[in-house]
Amino acid sequence: MEMSQIRYVLAAARTLNFTRAAEDCHVTQPALTKAVKTLEDELGGPLFHRERRRIRLSDFGRSMLPHLQAIMDEAEATQALAENFRLLKQVPVRLGILSTVGHVRLAPLLAAFDKNHPGVELSVSEGSVAGLKASLDEGALDVAVLNPMEGLGDGYHFQALYRERYVVIIPAEHRLGAGDAVRLEDLAGEAYVDRLA
Repeated sequence: MEMSQIRYVLAAARTLNFTRAAEDCHVTQPALTKAVKTLEDELGGPLFHRERRRIRLSDFGRSMLPHLQAIMDEAEATQALAENFRLLKQVPVRLGILSTVGHVRLAPLLAAFDKNHPGVELSVSEGSVAGLKASLDEGALDVAVLNPMEGLGDGYHFQALYRERYVVIIPAEHRLGAGDAVRLEDLAGEAYVDRLA
């Protein structure tokens, strides 16, 4: 059983005419008729009743048609999957990383990607939030790992990767020293040293 034979049978079943089916499949009518007959011989029964210039599906043909269509659908899906994989392997995934994201956070992410997508090339570059946003807008990046405090606007899909605790050490007599927690906006205007991981 060959895929071309299945394609010819499906075209003939759709058009109920070997000549039109041959035109749709870009083959000669004798070649299509011969391929259909070969498949009928292999399956052990006629798929069509031939009546001069017309054809019609036999009961056997009607019972085989859903299975032949399923084979064709699966073959087309397999070809599409193979093509997508081939294209993905040829074009690197371009990943932008916020320069303040430490290697401790980044290493497990890259290891998981490599494990789940073997053979896919990954191009990694660092940048600021503004730089990464500009690269995304220009199509120079496919995805970015960053923390846009004010958001990036519409047109982006966001996925949380992890939560991170931000610790601030201040003297007890500082105006923020009395609370258990400090909001980032509370630090606006304050001079502080930020340790980048």
